[in-house]
Amino acid sequence: MEYFDVCDEHGLPTGEIVERSVAHREGILHRTAHVWIIRVRDGERQVLLQKRSADKDSYPGMYDTSSAGHIPAGKEPLESALRELEEELGLHAKEEQLTFIGYFRTQYEEEFHGKPFRDNEMISVFVYREPVDPAKLVLQKSEVEEVRYFDMDEVYHEIRRGSDRFCVDPEGMKLLMEYLEK
Repeated sequence: MEYFDVCDEHGLPTGEIVERSVAHREGILHRTAHVWIIRVRDGERQVLLQKRSADKDSYPGMYDTSSAGHIPAGKEPLESALRELEEELGLHAKEEQLTFIGYFRTQYEEEFHGKPFRDNEMISVFVYREPVDPAKLVLQKSEVEEVRYFDMDEVYHEIRRGSDRFCVDPEGMKLLMEYLEK
């Protein structure tokens, strides 16, 4: 079983913990870490996205953030971001290779696999700018079907229109684009 820290409106743990299925059934605020892998190719900004496994409990088969995952109870965002990169993509990053760019919150309710899913997350966002060859990544098949680079502006415009291919949170992509424009 996975346990998460319940957090307050500022993303700080309250001292309570909750089991994953309870958090998503009841919409309890908890923390996640997202990592964007980016590159510039032929003058265009590109982002590596993962196609979620068909067995995922939310948004199966859709393209999502490069790497993302829940922060286990008692753990911190940076260590969780590094762990997720290694588990999902086989990428062994170091702390100094990740740049923290901010937080955002997401909250929604949908149905997947015939069950209600209530997500309520405070998300810590990191950027990884080192060269990554998708063909050399070792994907966690239970989580990720494939990875590929997409033009960042195209992804942003498509998700703003309501994509059936991407499940990238528009706030996360906006945060990334604002960071890159600084």
